[in-house]
Amino acid sequence: MAPHLLVFGDSLSFHGPEGPCPADDPRLWPNVAAAGLGGHADLVAGIGWTARDVWWSLTGDPRVWADLHHVDAIVLAIGSMDTLPSPLPTYLRQGLRYLRPDGVRRVVRGAYLAAQPKLSVALRGRPAVLPAKLTVHYLDQSVTALRALRPELPIFGMLPSVHRAAAYGGVHTARPGAEAAMASWAARADVPLLDLAGVVGEHVLSGAGNPDGMHWGWAGHAAVGAAMAKLMAPALSDVG
Repeated sequence: MAPHLLVFGDSLSFHGPEGPCPADDPRLWPNVAAAGLGGHADLVAGIGWTARDVWWSLTGDPRVWADLHHVDAIVLAIGSMDTLPSPLPTYLRQGLRYLRPDGVRRVVRGAYLAAQPKLSVALRGRPAVLPAKLTVHYLDQSVTALRALRPELPIFGMLPSVHRAAAYGGVHTARPGAEAAMASWAARADVPLLDLAGVVGEHVLSGAGNPDGMHWGWAGHAAVGAAMAKLMAPALSDVG
């Protein structure tokens, strides 16, 4: 039987060199990884998703509850967006979309997006979208819940990616601390992690990816998918 992967991700899981793509696009890294293992992947993801969004998905999405009974492995492809600068608190930043009338929303959002790079630099990348201790907290809660339901289910994760995004002034000061905290947690929790920076860092920082300086080109997706398949293969050798 071909392995069935369930991938929880952020926009790095479904944005290509020109923008977002359908989840079943074979060039996206979750599908590259699944194909490398001779199986298929389902993607549960959203723009800007953090470890907290994964926890909310696990506890609140009945489609996920159904999938969890049938999948052969889980990938928590999350944590990169947690490390981005967030000059406004998350609830205020995400609340901009609810402003009315539409003209007011567009003006306020435009002003915030214009200020975001300057504020990211001025505040030295802090606060981050999600503090490292909360990223670890939600990842640990998610893994604990998954293992309570499916103790035998292999679970994998990722260390945060890198960026050169002008939208954040090129600032990424929260990443090293988050990377260290996630690596320490993963060692305790026995969750193998893919080092995204090691796989796709040059691709991003050289400007070979998406012009936004954050998302990847197809070469990046291919590299991440192949690396993830290699990481997962030993745990899935007995599937089927």
